[in-house]
Amino acid sequence: MKLLIRGGSIAAGYGVTKGYADILKETISANGIEVINRSRHRDTSFEGIGTFNEDIAPFAPDILLLHFGVDDAFDYVYRSEFQENIVQMIRRARALFNPLIFLATAHILDNPHDMAAVEIFYRSLRIVAVDLNCTSISLDRYWAGYLAKNCLTSDDLVLSDSRYPNEKGHEVFAQAIIKSLYRALPALA
Repeated sequence: MKLLIRGGSIAAGYGVTKGYADILKETISANGIEVINRSRHRDTSFEGIGTFNEDIAPFAPDILLLHFGVDDAFDYVYRSEFQENIVQMIRRARALFNPLIFLATAHILDNPHDMAAVEIFYRSLRIVAVDLNCTSISLDRYWAGYLAKNCLTSDDLVLSDSRYPNEKGHEVFAQAIIKSLYRALPALA
């Protein structure tokens, strides 16, 4: 079984030695899942569409995790364009190999202006997940719960550029993604 991750900077593990994709590889490979990460720093959903035939289609994954949004928000991609790009990636994937599809948000940003920018994209992901019967992974909500439970602030889990999680932040992402995978595929647990 193959899990392919396609996203931008966060999914690519920008700024850290070990990102959540690396943690997933270590953790779920024992369950027979090969993790393939085709994410790149600063890629937006436009690159996701533009490189679909190189980065997604040849692998025909059983599980597709799309993790775009933060780079889109700060690269001035319109929300409507973002949402349509995500829809098109889902439709193309389903037409070619019909994977189980997960759509992931990212973390909470402490700067209210930055958070307002990304929240629009998180909302779009949730809408698309419902409309197209995908599994939504609300990393922002999991993140908030993790912070509250452990008496932490976002600064404890992000790099100096708060758009990007540090290694501990990537561990939190990996926990949430693994839980979502196991809920959707109980045979893996």
